[in-house]
This record gives sequence, C-alpha cells and structure tokens, in this order.
Amino acid sequence: MNSKQNYQWKEMTMAVCYYPEHWDKTLWEDDLNRMLDAGITVIRIAEFAWSLFEPEEGRFQFDFFDEFLELCLEKKMKIIMGTPTATPPAWLTEKYPEVLNCNIEGIPYRHGGRKHYNYNAPVYQELSARIVTWLAEHYGSHPAVVGWQVDNELNCETCEFYSEADSAAFRVFLEKRYKTLEALNQAWGTVFWNQTYTDWKQIYIPRLTLNKGVNPHMHLDYFRFISDSTLRYCGMQAGILRKYIKAEDFITTNGMFWNVDNHRMQKDCLDVYTYDSYPSFAFGLDRYPKTATDLNDRKWTKHLHEVRSICPHFGIMEQQSGANGWSTRMEGPAPRPGQLTLWAMQSVAQGADFISFFRWRTCTFGTEIYWHGILDYDNRDNRKLAEVKEFYKKLKTLNPVCGSQYVAGFALLKDYDNEWDTEVDVWHERVNSFSEEEIFIASELNHTPYDVVYLQEDSELEDLIKYPVVFYPHPVLMEKKRVDLLKQYVEQGGTLIIGCRSGYKDLNGKCVMMPQPGLLKELTGSDVKDFTFTSSAEEEVYAIWNKEKMEMPVFNDIMDASEDARVLASYENSYYKGEAALIEHSVGGGRVLHLGSAFSRKNVTQLLKYTEVIEPFAAWIEAPNTVEVVMRKKDGKTFLFVLNFQSFAVSVTLKQEMKLLYTGESVMGDVILPAYGTAVYEVI
Repeated sequence: MNSKQNYQWKEMTMAVCYYPEHWDKTLWEDDLNRMLDAGITVIRIAEFAWSLFEPEEGRFQFDFFDEFLELCLEKKMKIIMGTPTATPPAWLTEKYPEVLNCNIEGIPYRHGGRKHYNYNAPVYQELSARIVTWLAEHYGSHPAVVGWQVDNELNCETCEFYSEADSAAFRVFLEKRYKTLEALNQAWGTVFWNQTYTDWKQIYIPRLTLNKGVNPHMHLDYFRFISDSTLRYCGMQAGILRKYIKAEDFITTNGMFWNVDNHRMQKDCLDVYTYDSYPSFAFGLDRYPKTATDLNDRKWTKHLHEVRSICPHFGIMEQQSGANGWSTRMEGPAPRPGQLTLWAMQSVAQGADFISFFRWRTCTFGTEIYWHGILDYDNRDNRKLAEVKEFYKKLKTLNPVCGSQYVAGFALLKDYDNEWDTEVDVWHERVNSFSEEEIFIASELNHTPYDVVYLQEDSELEDLIKYPVVFYPHPVLMEKKRVDLLKQYVEQGGTLIIGCRSGYKDLNGKCVMMPQPGLLKELTGSDVKDFTFTSSAEEEVYAIWNKEKMEMPVFNDIMDASEDARVLASYENSYYKGEAALIEHSVGGGRVLHLGSAFSRKNVTQLLKYTEVIEPFAAWIEAPNTVEVVMRKKDGKTFLFVLNFQSFAVSVTLKQEMKLLYTGESVMGDVILPAYGTAVYEVI
C-alpha cells in the first residue's frame, strides 16, 4: 500500500519553532505567554542543541532544558523534541574528523555549517545513538513532550556523500545486493571503458572524473545506497526512541529532500511525516516572478502533492512566516499582508492538519539572521503576529476538515528507480522535469487536482483503481511486475497515459534490445520505430488531433500502431509528418494512450478533456485559473478551499449554497476574494 501512518492529529493544531538557547532566560515566560495568546500550543525545540546536552565527550547535562520544559509544563505548552544530530559539536568533529562528509574531490566539509557529517562513519553512528539514548531516557516520559523529530531535514544542504566511510559502506551494500563481482560487473556493464572489477576494494563511491563520465549504472546504485544509508540512520534513532517514549507520543522527521525513499522512511521509521514549506523562494531576488511560467508560489502545491503521497494527513514543521535568507545566500522580500495565511492555508488544503511556523523570532546572530520569523529583532508586536492570530481563528473553524480526504481528478504515477535515473541521465531528466511541471500547471489552471502515487514493492491494484485516469509520464526503467500491475489497472477499466521515452531500460539502467516502449509494448499497442529530440533549429512540432493542433514538445516518438490499436493524432510537420503521434489501445475494460512527446499544459488539457476528467468541481464553483480550488470530504460532508494567489481581488461564483467556515455565514453566487485571500466552504 502507498500510505501508512500511525499518528493523526485529532484537531487542527498551530505550533512554532523556538530556540530557548538563543534567548536570555528572562524572555522565556513572556515568549510562551505571547505564543499561547496567539493560539500556539506546541513548540519544536532542541534539534541543534547537542553541545548543550553533551558539552564534552561523555559528560551529559540537562539542567538548561529541564528548566525550560518545567516552564512549558507550567504554561501547558506542549513540546516536540528534536534529536540534535544535524550539527555535531566542535569537540566531536575535532576528535573524529572521519565523521565529516566530503565533496566529490574528497575534501572534507569543515565544522561551522550544518549537515556536514556522513551517515556511515561508525563513530558518528555510535555517538549519535548515545546522545539519542540519553535524551530519550531523560525526556521520554516527560508530560510536556508529545512528539519527537529525528535529526533535521535529512539530506538537506547536500544529498551526496563522498567520505571514505561511504566507500566502505557502499561496498557492503553492493556485496549484499549482487553477491558476486561477476553479477555486479554484468549489471553495471563494466566491460565499457575498462571498468571491470576484480576485487571489492576497487569499488568507490563516485569520484572526480573527466567530464563527469561516471558509469550511469553504478551512479544509479549509488543513489539507492544513499537512500539506504539515510533510512538506516533515521531508523536507528527511531528505534532507540521507541524504547523510552510514551506510547501516545509520535516520531517524525521534517522532509522532503533528495536521494531518499521518503515513502519507506515513513512506513519503516516514522509515525507521521512533516514537511518544511517555504513558498517565498518563488520571489527570491535571483528569480523573475513577473515572467515566470511556473505559477511562482502556487507551485508549492506540487511539492505538497508529493508529501500527501507519503503521508495523507501530514504536518508542516516549518511554515513560512517571514523572508528567507542567510548571511551568505538567499535574498527575498517579506511575505505581503495575507500571504502568510495564504501559504499556510495552501498547506492545509493539501492535507496538513498541523501548522508550525518558522520561527517565533528572527535570530539576532549566526548564519540565519535573515531567515525571518513571526517577530523581528525588536521583539515588538507586528503585522505578522496579528496575521498569525487571525490565521489561528480561521484554522480552528476548520476542525471539521481535520483528517478529511483529498478529492483528486486523476493520479500521477512515479517510482524511485525512475526518479533516481533522472539524476544520472540528462536525457531522461530534461524530458521528465518538463512534463511533471507542465502536468501540474495544466492541473492547476484547469482546476483538476491530482494525487501522486508511487509504485513500490507493496503497491496493489487498490492503489490505482480509484483513479479513472493515471499519467505515468516517462517510465524509462521498467520491470515485468510493474507492467502486470498496470495491466490489471487497465483491464479493470482504467485509462493509462504514458509519454515518449518509456520502457527502454531495465532496473539497472541498461537499455534493452527490444522495440520501444519495451515491456509496455503489449499494453500500448505502439511500436516506436524512430525517435528524436525536437530541434531548436526547426519550427515547433505539432500533431493534428480531431482537426485541432496538439503540441509535441521536447522529444518525439515516431510510431506505428498495432492492428488492434488506433491512431488518434498524426504529426503535422518535421521529417516524420503524417506518422502516428498519439495511439490509443483498448485492453480489457480500459485503454492506454501513448503520446509520442513530452507533456505540455496544452496537450494535457486536451487529454483531460478527452478522458472526461477535467474540472470535476464545475458543478460547485466557477473560478478564474489564477485561483486554486481544492475539494476535501469527510463524514459525508464536502469542503471547498478557494485560494487567491494574486496581488489583486478576484471574483468566483458559487453555484450552490455554501457555508463559509471562517464566519458561519451562508453564501451563494458571486464572491470577491481579496488580494491573497482564502476561503473554505462547506457545501450545504
């Protein structure tokens, strides 16, 4: 199954990230009182505090945080404790330099930043396990603590590891995977460029090579290895915590970062998953939001789709409350009035039942002096605090929505093998990244939201059959088990849509000597006899479908249809004019559509219309495409989120009588949403 979580919030909950070690103790009580007054009932602490707990190797002290937690208990403030392993203390990196991660040239990342350790150094595993054990023993039964966060943003800052310890662990990983060098050499095609290995010690994690000429099959296994290392490290900490914490307390970590199977992490290590959401990055001074075609801050919904696929009812551990920035990088404007609420409601609409703002007050020292919080350096009440208070009032009216189900018009299929292949194959990455962004944009502009569904070892027909249409854009790596599942889905009446560049590799990333789309050919009823990137030296390529032009961008499959398939569209131009561009093949009670190109917002719109899944909420609401519309359902009730991402007011039309949850009033007909305005309605 695709989703599993052991913990859900029973009501909408608002929190904030707080660092008592950054502030004079005389501020603590006032800070907590002001938080509670704003509606904040939970705080996350301690994820960067290792040196406070263990100032010298083997000497542990808890007085500082004991004092703070007793104050929290007195004030009835709940705590999420972070394990402090994201930034090892100076005594540790000085005494054990082998814990430091390195760049691809083998040069260590020195002390002073964060996330500069590697997961595979035995001494770091040992010392991490020890500090987590001490913390869990000391605070596991504390009545103020309600949850635990493992580390902080696993694989953030870097998701690649090049230390000597990583090479040693990589060999162990490979020997377990392949058993023999003969099998490894075969899987990696090491006969190419004299890469054949005769001893496990000859194998290293990727190293500096001319023109980045790394064996792609080794590189693919390297990313699998990174994921495995990350999960072992997370699982080690979670396993220790479970021995000591209260049964009702949850274990989480804050993602979602790269080269890690987040779905396995959730299922194997965590009770619930949390995400860090910063839509203001869309407006950084290194961006061009006026000319951007990616929907700017609205595109964070795409990330939230991914989070929901990991954990249907997730939390936000860090929700944007001010401008982002370090003293060394990242510059951007403050959220405009209304955007703080808009971005938080964007998270709630997509499945978040817990919103924790980052941070309470902007730090006055250190690298993150420009990563602004709710309060500014002067500690005075301000417009952001006022907006947080208003957001809390709105959030609490949404308690009936807590734990509700997201309503999707279709599904976007993905899998980690193909995700990691885009990291090692520039051809795959170019096509796939274009299509995923454009499918999302088409979804948003047509008010046809989707679920992301990852195909995993335990995926079942039940994961797919609830969707009338699934897009599997460019599944380059393919195996029979996945084909069998897709065939079951189609035979049961589903519509599968794939794009170009599908099915031509095995799971090691080696190209198969079969007509494309390889193992999918029986399903698609298509035979790719030629293929090419579109050329910037020529005019854009189009096909004709039902007398309408259809974009065929980036890459083109030139195809023949099998006898029992039919050609829906043919190329209008280029050297393959007249050849099949879109083929439909009936299989059992369903069908497969093979589009011989990447997906664009325009051709996806045509496909959504053809498959009759476009605008599933049209009977309830009419809204401009600048507005995001989300439907959620629970206990027979239907809720509509309407979010205006524009800096000006817009009008939407409610076609049925609805109750605005924020106020309880009944509304129908034309409604004005102010700049960055939000509304949540219950359909009456």
